[in-house]
Amino acid sequence: MLRLGEDRMPLARKLLPLLLLTLAGAAWARQEREAVERREYAFPGWEDAVKLTDVEKYSTKDEYIAACDSRYALEKVRYRSDGLAVIAYFYRPRKTEETKRPVIVFNRGSYIKGDIALELLPMFHRLAEAGFAVVAPMYRGSDGGEGRDEMGGSDLNDLLNIMPVLSQLGSLDTRNVFLYGESRGGMMVFQAIRDGFPARAAATVGAFTDLGEITSSGPGAATAKQIFPDFEERREEIISRRSALRWPERLGIPLLLMHGSADRDVPPSQTLQLAAQLAKTQKEFGVFVFPGGDHRLQQRRVERDRQAVEFFRRHMIK
Repeated sequence: MLRLGEDRMPLARKLLPLLLLTLAGAAWARQEREAVERREYAFPGWEDAVKLTDVEKYSTKDEYIAACDSRYALEKVRYRSDGLAVIAYFYRPRKTEETKRPVIVFNRGSYIKGDIALELLPMFHRLAEAGFAVVAPMYRGSDGGEGRDEMGGSDLNDLLNIMPVLSQLGSLDTRNVFLYGESRGGMMVFQAIRDGFPARAAATVGAFTDLGEITSSGPGAATAKQIFPDFEERREEIISRRSALRWPERLGIPLLLMHGSADRDVPPSQTLQLAAQLAKTQKEFGVFVFPGGDHRLQQRRVERDRQAVEFFRRHMIK
């Protein structure tokens, strides 16, 4: 279901210095002429991470500690999208490798968020251990990014505009770029494919494909009016743009659709309906419904990511 995803952290916790500047003395306000600006995270211990973030909802202590791997670096990247300064996270090997790494562009769920890099870190580490670099756009309005999040409106450009950023991050195989999205992020993935994002393949988890169903009644209807102030006047336009079920013929790359059978936020039927439409268009796709799985497949997160990685590998250019 659509959620505002408000940040509940007290202000004092937000202001704690999690970040280190990659270039000593550099300040973002002084670097506007640069296309991409990068800061490296310092990894706090588990106890501090729990105090600072909701990391315990996404990983165990052991998973988090393993992800604080000295062989890898986690960076916050600031880049320009439609003239706005927006944020992405970048997880990469610390040392330059002989072979460039393929890239997974991960698209988060929910609406406006604060800094969630440490919450995503264990997943980033799993994907990196499988041989990928990970870039995760946060979308405008989140984690200090400029602009207003329209939940699949102009903020889609923050995903589309990540492609030129990849070429500036170094040691990335931009021939092999893959999209991975959960919930709202799955909707962003579908739109990006529709609009020509040059991915080799994509995987989604708990993605909604029919915004009309979700916003027809209940909490989803109320939330839609908060996200889209003119929802009643533009209902059909807003729903159609964000509902892949309306344009399955435009999903022209291999897709892996994953969903939990016990998803209480987005009905699994939304994924199954899209799969049925893709079958009619003879598009290449796979569908995997996890018995008892929740919205993000949190209890099956290792298997979830393994399925995505194996799917991407099958569609990689050698």
